[in-house]
Amino acid sequence: MTERRPIAAARTRALPAPPAQRRFVFLTLHNYSLIALSSAVEALRMANRLAGQEVYEWTIASLDGKPTPASNGLSMAPTLGIDHIGPAHIVFVCGGVDVERACTPELTTTLRRLAQRHIPLGSLCTGGYALAKAGLLDKYKAVVHWENMSALEEQFPAVQFSKQLYAIDRDRYTCSGGIAPLDLMLNIIKEHLGRDIAPMISDQFILDRIRNDQDRQHVPLLARVGLFHENLIEAAALMEANLEEPLSLDEIAGLVGVSRRQIERLFKRYVGEVPTKYYLDMRLRRARGLLLQTSMSIMEVAVACGFQSPPHFSKCYRDLFGHTPSAERRNSRRSALGLTSPAPERKTA
Repeated sequence: MTERRPIAAARTRALPAPPAQRRFVFLTLHNYSLIALSSAVEALRMANRLAGQEVYEWTIASLDGKPTPASNGLSMAPTLGIDHIGPAHIVFVCGGVDVERACTPELTTTLRRLAQRHIPLGSLCTGGYALAKAGLLDKYKAVVHWENMSALEEQFPAVQFSKQLYAIDRDRYTCSGGIAPLDLMLNIIKEHLGRDIAPMISDQFILDRIRNDQDRQHVPLLARVGLFHENLIEAAALMEANLEEPLSLDEIAGLVGVSRRQIERLFKRYVGEVPTKYYLDMRLRRARGLLLQTSMSIMEVAVACGFQSPPHFSKCYRDLFGHTPSAERRNSRRSALGLTSPAPERKTA
């Protein structure tokens, strides 16, 4: 009979010197997104576990100190009143559904008071609406969930809204929803603790990679143009279903049942670009995902996304992303190793 060995514990990495402990506060608004909040908190918890010490503390807060119901009906305890949180490195406003209703005069006054104390402020999901309503994002780059982007751009023209997953601009840390707060926290942790811990957290959570502030939210076309443009939605769906062997614009128009000129007019009016450019960018974004998340060769990626000529693929890729496919992959590997400077472009004959 063989002796059973205990399951090995998760590997830890002792830090070279005890870093300064940091404390984050998450101010929960009514109907906030629990997945956004838990994604942020779990990154901090795992950082402590892998570092082998309590590097991070976190506090859940509300305006009145009572647990706030999330959009799924659950609430988190213990919860402190925001006036009793003590020192904080960042206060994150956690939003979700019906954030406008949660933005009371009491909330905006509280946020302005925190800003007057020079406490860095952040937001998760739609929490950026509360910061913008309080005038605390004026002349800052900021991010909210794509579903609320268009309305907020109209309402707060002084805010530089971005379609990135998250944005760090001076003392403002804004983030979209879903699991994007996990990426934000991993990058904050990387800056604080160095290159070792963040990739280990990523491994524990079975992430393909740590996304950075150059990654963008995917905004569905339906959300951009509404329900009343069926021909446009159908044309875009045909493009997405035919990436490896792209259809011509005439073929797309024929399948939709309208003229080529009508398709062009719809894209230019409601998407802001010609359909061929929209189709090309769709194929290139797919190529970027394959480069970063698979071991396919660059040639295989090019063919899978409808490019028969590697030089043409490389040129189009560089035009959109600012670097070649090979540089993209090298930089991704360097980032996984914690090397911050990009690899130099290799000259080809």
